[in-house]
Amino acid sequence: MPVRSPYPDVEIPDVSLFDFLFSGFGERTGAPALIDGPSGAAITFGELEGMVGKIAAALAERGIGAGDVVALFAPNTPHYAAVFHGILRANAVVTSVNSLYTPRELAHQLADSGAKLVFTVSPFLDRVTAAVAEVGLPAESIIVLDGAEGYTGLRDLFATTAEPPAQTVTGSDTAVLPYSSGTTGRAKGVILTHRNLVANLQQISAMGDVTSDTKILAVLPFFHIYGMTVMMNQGLHRRATVVTMPRFDLQEFLRIISEHRVGRVYIAPPVAVALAKHPIVDQYDLSCIDVIFSGAAPLDAELGHAVAKRLGCTVLQGYGMTELSPVSHSMPDDRPDLDLNSCGFAIPNVVSKLVDPETGQEVGPGERGELWVKGPNVMAGYLNNPEATAITLDDEGYLHTGDVATVTEEGMFTIVDRVKELIKYKGYQVPPAELEALLLTHDEIADVAVIGVRDAEGEEVPKAFVVRQDGTGLTAEDVMTFVAERIAPHKKVRVVEFIDQIPKSASGKILRKDLRARETATS
Repeated sequence: MPVRSPYPDVEIPDVSLFDFLFSGFGERTGAPALIDGPSGAAITFGELEGMVGKIAAALAERGIGAGDVVALFAPNTPHYAAVFHGILRANAVVTSVNSLYTPRELAHQLADSGAKLVFTVSPFLDRVTAAVAEVGLPAESIIVLDGAEGYTGLRDLFATTAEPPAQTVTGSDTAVLPYSSGTTGRAKGVILTHRNLVANLQQISAMGDVTSDTKILAVLPFFHIYGMTVMMNQGLHRRATVVTMPRFDLQEFLRIISEHRVGRVYIAPPVAVALAKHPIVDQYDLSCIDVIFSGAAPLDAELGHAVAKRLGCTVLQGYGMTELSPVSHSMPDDRPDLDLNSCGFAIPNVVSKLVDPETGQEVGPGERGELWVKGPNVMAGYLNNPEATAITLDDEGYLHTGDVATVTEEGMFTIVDRVKELIKYKGYQVPPAELEALLLTHDEIADVAVIGVRDAEGEEVPKAFVVRQDGTGLTAEDVMTFVAERIAPHKKVRVVEFIDQIPKSASGKILRKDLRARETATS
């Protein structure tokens, strides 16, 4: 049976994202909208609006207009927000690019999205020039935010005397094209409309206490939909101050929180491991933190409680995916009593249901099923890929997430695994996420990932890739015994490999395909 959000629907205005966010800053005009964490340099709301207008005008002078796609390939800085919204203000579309991409991966996204220009930074120029050459774009299509000899820079755009073009986009027009592998396969362009993004900002505003007094830390990348919506755009929407970091470094992360007195920190679970276990955390005054919110992958409750106890703050988590703009479920600020293994309730305007992946039948409270989601934040589809769209979006408007969840009678959802990642051991289902959560409670384990591998008899068994804490002598036998003493026999870890680092995406998701490739290469 479909489960509606327990929260009342919110109104979703039919406007562009620019009009929604920049409709008048009032007394916040002179307040800092974005602060560069490493340097402390700030951009006020008024300055940001001016920059956005200049960038839009300069793009229009270069022939960029409605429906044109512009790529943004850069780390988090305050100017990222100016460029992002300048592109939208020019009636164009942003395709945000993973800053870790190789030239080949970047070239694929440029070609697939049909991008006409690329904004980047000077340290990325080697990769950008190679990708641009591969897809046949001219060198003039590159704009370098921090300036580089022979290339147009932001200062050149700011020097324009032209007026920004008239706004012609509507809520149904495409706003951004982030790329996601979805439930499987190669990265695909996710078509998110202005209405999708406006809707999700309205929806999440009902769940969290973010105000103009809030400082948000943005260490998760803006190119990823989590950073884009929940950090960058939520900050603008709520007139909060967003403190940016170009990359994660634990010591710098702690310093910036402490010095800028950041109250709201959005993380992925790997950061929670460091906050709970690393001794350097005690060297910084983190009493300013009110809420740590985890997303992008399931957070184990024991780990979350350890962070909350150590830092004296509230720890919450939510659920989403790029195709959902991204949030569909969230623990609200005022319910810290909820089971921290859960991802909370469906947000306003969202309807969910759980479906048995094998039978196609809906399941009820307490039963496992694939999570299907319907709401105004659901993507319009995958770019140039009707087959993948048809697999993911059904005729009723439900998006099939590929994630396995349970729901309580109260409507509280818990993600328990991925449909494609379940290990089948002698007919029993073994969820890798469950084993990973358990192993992370071991004091000598810094990080872990679990996949299914074939044993000598061809049976699929759980294998743990383990990162030891520094200075420990943990053995494979120690790992297997630890699990065996705490879990059902069919879920036991049967193979262990120690590894220096778990491969993860920029948003913190374990790259199991990389581990499987490693396994294939060594077998």
